[in-house]
Amino acid sequence: MTQQQIKDTQTRVGVTPDGFWGPRSIAACKAHLLKLMPKPNPWPATDQRSLQRFYGSPGDESRLVSLNVVGLGIQYEGTAVRSIRCHRNVAKSLELILCELVERRFSHVLKQFEGCYNNRNMRGGSLPSLHARGAAIDFMASTNGNQTAWPTRSTMPLEVMEIFARHGWVAAGAFWGRDGMHFQATRP
Repeated sequence: MTQQQIKDTQTRVGVTPDGFWGPRSIAACKAHLLKLMPKPNPWPATDQRSLQRFYGSPGDESRLVSLNVVGLGIQYEGTAVRSIRCHRNVAKSLELILCELVERRFSHVLKQFEGCYNNRNMRGGSLPSLHARGAAIDFMASTNGNQTAWPTRSTMPLEVMEIFARHGWVAAGAFWGRDGMHFQATRP
């Protein structure tokens, strides 16, 4: 993000807009997104036992559904996406989020869809990714990669994170400080 975009983000989360994204800005951003989340949060905790209970085993494709996204302008590498395979427990929530992204004119985000279901481990880890349960989605990887700091180098708009937060999803960029492309249906 530009210096001005960082200042605008700081203003939005309630801290002095000085352009420096440090501990106060990070804490304020997390608090801002947490306030938007439903109470109680509908998603499981991130420990493997909670995930197993709520989503089942990673790679269990019997729990996936094909979410029809025709007409939403979602693209993968320039090709229109007709459906997204996701866990049945997140399908309605994800549909509402995607429709709100269209409504709020975030087509540039939707045109850079990077995937949802992918039966794999977390990057650099031995535990299953939330993608392996169809409960995570990625957008705009080219400017919001796993090791790219958010918001100083990453470009994922806070407004997109707010839309996901209103449905209880975690925006990795804001909560982890990196991986701005990643959103997952778990508690923070």
